[in-house]
Amino acid sequence: MRKMATLSLVAVLSLTLGLVALASEGAHWGYDGEEGPTHWGDLSPDYAACSEGMEQSPIDIPADAILNPADIVFNYQPTAVNIVNNGHSIMVTSDPGSSIQIHGKTYNLLQFHFHALSEHTVGGDYYDMEGHFVHQSADGQYAVVGVLMRRGAENAAYAPVWDNMPAEEGETETIEGVTVDPAALLPADQTYWHYHGSFTTPPCTEGVMWFVLNNAVELSDAQIGAFEAIYDHNYRPVLPLNARTFLITADEHPETMPETGGAALPIEGLLLGLGTLTAAAGVYLRRRKAA
Repeated sequence: MRKMATLSLVAVLSLTLGLVALASEGAHWGYDGEEGPTHWGDLSPDYAACSEGMEQSPIDIPADAILNPADIVFNYQPTAVNIVNNGHSIMVTSDPGSSIQIHGKTYNLLQFHFHALSEHTVGGDYYDMEGHFVHQSADGQYAVVGVLMRRGAENAAYAPVWDNMPAEEGETETIEGVTVDPAALLPADQTYWHYHGSFTTPPCTEGVMWFVLNNAVELSDAQIGAFEAIYDHNYRPVLPLNARTFLITADEHPETMPETGGAALPIEGLLLGLGTLTAAAGVYLRRRKAA
């Protein structure tokens, strides 16, 4: 049985490695010059939504946009700091077990990462940074919680991530003996704006539900400066709202929810899968050795 389980785990890891290698052959993109956001749609047919999509993110949120009550149920648990500089941001892959519930539907936390400046603006104004907490339901629906970040007091909750940010692009590393509590990274008041949008990186897949918390968290000058020393403008400028409106979550029905349309998962998602499987493999092998 152990031999069969090991072979199955190796097969899954091999498949994931293959997917990552395939995705890595796609067009390179960035935040500057001819590879920057205004050119993403021209870099590859796979990125067409970046220029042709009508429900793209991020957007400017009017100061008087309709607010939702704090009705997202955050079931977050501490996770190991599975951290990577993926060439576009600093990302932490969450251990299994954390999720949110939105009117009874569960979305599992996959990963969280950061942008400077913020990607969403409020009344035309940028925040210093923005965190994105990316979730997926069992039926494939994506939900992203956006956390606005501004200069202020030092935030100890972010220290496990900030103290271990890789300065250079590389592979996911699990920091031994260090955990971070995603719940502590959120503002205390979790009212939010809600709209339908997209991923903010290529391939700019639409059908993503956005929940942008309207109360910002504070980080110190030193904390924001530490991130900016690695990434100081890894944000996509705002896109038109077009025919969309801001939504009251409680009024939505399943048939009106956006669909992902089977579009390809961004490379961050594939790297996320690899990181999670690699961590699982390590746990399994350690337990086997101990047995």
